[in-house]
Amino acid sequence: MTHQQLISVVVPTLNETDNIDILLSSLLSQSGGDIALEVLIADGGSTDGTIERVRAWERKASVRLISPGGKGGLAGDVLAAARYASSDIVVVMDADLSHPPEEICNLVLPIIDGTSDMVVGSRYVPGGATPDWPRSRRLLSRLGGALAWPLTDMRDPMSGFFAVRKERLLAIDPKAIGFKIGLEIIAEGGDALRLTEIPITFRDRVHGQTKIGWGHMIDYARRLLVLAGGAVSFGNATRFAGVGLIGLVLDLLIFQTLFGMGFGLVAAHVTSFAVATISNYILNSRWAFASDGPRLNERDWRRYIRFVTICLLAFALRGGVLAGAVELLGWPPQAAIILGVGAAAIVNYLGNAFFVFPSENPRMPSDIRWRVAAIGVLGYILALRLVFLGLVDLVPEEAYYWNYAQHLDIGYLDHPPMVAWLIWLGTSLFGNTGFGVRIGAYLAWIVTCVFAFRLSRNLSGKSAAFVSVLLVAILPFFFSTGFMMMPDVPLTAAWAGTLYFLERALIGDRRRAWWGVGLCVGLGMLSKYTIALLGPATLIFLIVDARARRWLLRPEPYLAAAVAAALFSPVIYWNATHAWASFAFQSSGRLQSAKTFSLPDLISSAAILLTPLGLVAAMTALVTKNRVTLATNTDGQVSRRSLFIKIYTIVPLSVFVAFSLFHEVKLNWTGPLWLALLPAISATIVAAGDSLSRFDGLLRRLWIPTVMTMLVIYGLGLHYLVLGFPLVGHFGNIRTLPVAWQEFGHEAGLIERNVEKETGEQVLLAGMDRYFVASEIAFYDRVDDDAVRTSVGRGALGLDSLMYGYWFKPADLQGRNVILFGLKRGDLEQASFDGLFSRLSEIKEQKVTKQGAPVGSFFYRIGYDLRSRI
Repeated sequence: MTHQQLISVVVPTLNETDNIDILLSSLLSQSGGDIALEVLIADGGSTDGTIERVRAWERKASVRLISPGGKGGLAGDVLAAARYASSDIVVVMDADLSHPPEEICNLVLPIIDGTSDMVVGSRYVPGGATPDWPRSRRLLSRLGGALAWPLTDMRDPMSGFFAVRKERLLAIDPKAIGFKIGLEIIAEGGDALRLTEIPITFRDRVHGQTKIGWGHMIDYARRLLVLAGGAVSFGNATRFAGVGLIGLVLDLLIFQTLFGMGFGLVAAHVTSFAVATISNYILNSRWAFASDGPRLNERDWRRYIRFVTICLLAFALRGGVLAGAVELLGWPPQAAIILGVGAAAIVNYLGNAFFVFPSENPRMPSDIRWRVAAIGVLGYILALRLVFLGLVDLVPEEAYYWNYAQHLDIGYLDHPPMVAWLIWLGTSLFGNTGFGVRIGAYLAWIVTCVFAFRLSRNLSGKSAAFVSVLLVAILPFFFSTGFMMMPDVPLTAAWAGTLYFLERALIGDRRRAWWGVGLCVGLGMLSKYTIALLGPATLIFLIVDARARRWLLRPEPYLAAAVAAALFSPVIYWNATHAWASFAFQSSGRLQSAKTFSLPDLISSAAILLTPLGLVAAMTALVTKNRVTLATNTDGQVSRRSLFIKIYTIVPLSVFVAFSLFHEVKLNWTGPLWLALLPAISATIVAAGDSLSRFDGLLRRLWIPTVMTMLVIYGLGLHYLVLGFPLVGHFGNIRTLPVAWQEFGHEAGLIERNVEKETGEQVLLAGMDRYFVASEIAFYDRVDDDAVRTSVGRGALGLDSLMYGYWFKPADLQGRNVILFGLKRGDLEQASFDGLFSRLSEIKEQKVTKQGAPVGSFFYRIGYDLRSRI
């Protein structure tokens, strides 16, 4: 510095007489050299002589007493004093002697140099310490930091010792209250605030009471919710509770009345919820949240649409809780409804506070709003899936992979073994239930979210990382991988992990990250072979990117490949001992399929997996230069990161595009490859409005209704699969929706028991499609405790039945009686049955009902004395 810089120091005090003289002496001794200090004492009404002491200092030094006289507490005192600051840089510190005045110069230097807007003295960065603090106070301080994590990456957001540009301080909400004014600045600044933490040793306070206690933490947590955009206050919480109590009484009264009159569970549930919802909206809008200032310029119908959306989400979760309590816990409906109402009340309150009647804070950055939205969506999706995980019938593919787990192996014909291992682990813990089968998918999805967050944070910043998690929550492909147990589930988690570690190795230049690459690729190869497409993508990046090219001469990438190969070796061994069947099935078998042009199918499948808006956003991100937005680009990293995103998307995508020109493609194939694009799409969503093109701005606006629409579709869709529609049940049937496989299995088991009584022998069950029927019977035939050993599939008849042909050899089943099952009559009229049995019965049709309503039918016939064709 070439001249003395004036710094304004704001010190809020309250009955600090024992400290004030020592503090002011120490502060004023810092003036001289490169900085000069003016001290503004903000005193909200001391009664112990502190004010008189400060006035005495005013007459002999650069000290000024400010008496706000407001109700904003410490925050209001600081703001009032800052308005009188002569300097453009303000230092805020406590008067209790816990903050070292000699560190002020280190606080202000980064701001003077123009590299930071705010510098915080931190206890929790390397070099910082709190040597005199009791353990309980340290714990509360750490807890406060954890609670603020969605708003800031700071390690010590509760620090009250910081320097900041005056305009940043005065830009916060003038109604700010509480004792952590620094957090107000951080929340208002968002990603645009250049923030630095420097290590400080904090001494314990010499006089007065600590501002970190359980009572203060409650106020602090509530203020965090307000800073996050929620209309959260003790007043509206109390009023909402009153409204909720009225709605609860109305809800329960109508439900119990209708259920007692003979209405079904679903009809009573829907009717009582609808009436209570109308009552709640009127009372919430006119009373509970009215004092929090809903937008006067917003038409009521828009707010009502938002309210209805939240109600539908609450309704869906409530239905799942109700059904789970009745079906899984065995509760009576009259008691289960109370648990469901409680779950819905939580969704309703938070949805109303943050989405329907949010607090009016025009200073709140849009990126912070997106962070809060992501947290809300993530919480709801996690709860929704967990509630319905064990209620929705397994789809045939899941039941087939459950049969994998009942024939546990290191390899299978059509897929590697990871899906079987996860199902085996889940069912070992939770039994052979839908929840046991799917819990692995639920946990693997969380792993995907973690890696997607960390990848996007590295490429596009923290706000974009939150939005990436939101996209993983609501885009159809990723939503499904957190619910249905398929090979794509562990594949997607491994794909996300591989991308994260590749970015750390190639962009972050971390040598140890290659071990993570090897581990994730190996686990991915144990899940599904398509993760091998990341290999050529990595080679292309190494060739194209000059800075990454040096890795070609380093051992780490080759060691990573060795780790992946070692993990994958069980599958190699299985193939070697089974005539390379699985490798042939997924390679030459695909290439020898009928020639067809399916590029339109590939595009439409991508639109289904990502939503049409998601596909448009993805294509836009691919064709736009440097879609990744970062605060700085001094080292050219933005272009490298953009290159990373595009190569790891385009290379796998090009393989599927080329294949679609001549062969049929599957709906789910491209799902994992879109993970690489999430950081770029998210960066556009959270970008400042004035930095976006008109087209990007339109896409950004469309994401909000898209997110809410998808949440409603998922919630009501799961609700329908389990409970159906009131009075009419299900419109689908067992051939189109997983709504009655359990009932189908029960009926098949009864038929099996009758035939065994007739013949006096154990009978075999053969589904006459490729594997759907046999798999569902094996899982849902609760009449036969060993159905997995008797449901042999059509492989027993020498027909293609995938793994059933390996598990059950026709030669081992000779002379057995077999019940043939099909969902269509034609499945049982095949001429290929001639000569296989000594006698075949007539084809019979069996109706299937769910909750008393028909949901379709199936056909069966009995073949006696199975014979070999040889």
